Amino acid sequence: MPARRLPSWAWVTGLTAGAIAAVVVLTAQAENGPHPTASAAKRPNASASASAKPPASPKPSASPQAAGVPAESGAGRRVVYSLGQHRVWLVDADDTARRSFTVWPGTVNPAVGSYTVSLRKDALKGSDGVQIEHVMYFSVASGVNIAFSNAVDGSSPPPAAAGARTGGIRMAKADGTALWAFGETGTKVRVVE
Repeated sequence: MPARRLPSWAWVTGLTAGAIAAVVVLTAQAENGPHPTASAAKRPNASASASAKPPASPKPSASPQAAGVPAESGAGRRVVYSLGQHRVWLVDADDTARRSFTVWPGTVNPAVGSYTVSLRKDALKGSDGVQIEHVMYFSVASGVNIAFSNAVDGSSPPPAAAGARTGGIRMAKADGTALWAFGETGTKVRVVE
């Protein structure tokens, strides 16, 4: 007697049943195994100066340990601003950094050197149209006023328009409040590389 062939529907039915059984077994094993947890994503803050580009520098931090005060930044009570690090230090009379934080510089930088805070303004509208506060002027470079400030809403500045000349050195709101309390008219400002 010749060997009998199974019809194709029998093969398909057998393979389908086997596949379903395998999926059921794998599902049961997955239910009993470890489950990954998703980390909560941070939502972006809404701000009046939101832009398609991310901030130009990392989120400012208020930690004196983040970076040491530059060696050639003078002595005594002063504000130190590093052009290369985009960082500010508030330094006490005993040369101890009280606070340090990163900033967003404008498009025009002050020259390296020693200055004093010449004028303070509680609040005004920045050259980029954003409401700013804690404005502390200390220099003029290429006809542009250079000043520390923070946005009232705490946002980072939008990217400067092509060819714009801005002298605002922006910082986070908490850092602006600390600088405002530290630096009165006449406070020394030392700009370093």
